Amino acid sequence: MNRLKLLLVLFVFSGFSALMAQTVTIKGTVTSSDDGLPIPSVAVTVKGTTIGTLTDNDGKYSINAPANATELTFNFVGMTPVTETINGRTTINVTMAMETKGLEEVVVTALGISRDKKSLGYAVQEVSGDNVSKTRESNFVNSLSGKISGVQIKQANTMGGSANVLVRGYKSFLNNNQALFVVDGIPIDNSITNTATQTDGGGGYDYGNAAMDINPDDIESMSVLKGAAAAALYGSRAANGVIMITTKKGTAKKGVGNS
Repeated sequence: MNRLKLLLVLFVFSGFSALMAQTVTIKGTVTSSDDGLPIPSVAVTVKGTTIGTLTDNDGKYSINAPANATELTFNFVGMTPVTETINGRTTINVTMAMETKGLEEVVVTALGISRDKKSLGYAVQEVSGDNVSKTRESNFVNSLSGKISGVQIKQANTMGGSANVLVRGYKSFLNNNQALFVVDGIPIDNSITNTATQTDGGGGYDYGNAAMDINPDDIESMSVLKGAAAAALYGSRAANGVIMITTKKGTAKKGVGNS
């Protein structure tokens, strides 16, 4: 019996040793190229496998890679992904750089001022005029449905009826919840003027609201300012958010009829 136990232990140990021999422990540190500081929570994976780990608060990592593994990949949000060849190395230090793709987007903020999106401290989303005019609606506001995150469009489902624009949900049970429309710097009140009788279904006609008069073909771009910080320059009227609309402008071109 003792001999059988000894053989079993030797079998398990030899299998464990063989398994360990098939993996290689690779360690290293991931730092930023901007300031040289370590980057925590970088995803380190063995390319072509599901084996992976994260760097700690000091940017250090340790991963057990198969002996036949050839590359490690390093990924972090806002950084350019890095791929390193193992080539027998057990220590691989990596320097990651900021990814500039998509960070240079320019949006129109309050008072029509253009700013780099990455420099803003609040949420702004932009929609091009082409996306608005593709879907033809009697009220162009209805065509915004599903195009802007955090914005709900409540349609009246009547010909020429009003559209309720909610930015990040209802903020008041009794007062107006409509977003403020600003067209080329001119505020437009988009409040719904239906009476209490109409709202309760007691009769009357929904004549719509002011935003429906905007021609979608004239819109060059729209920027949605979300939150109090984004809309502070427009005062209490912008408490429910602001939809900034920039209209198309004429441009001089060379050709017949131009000096």
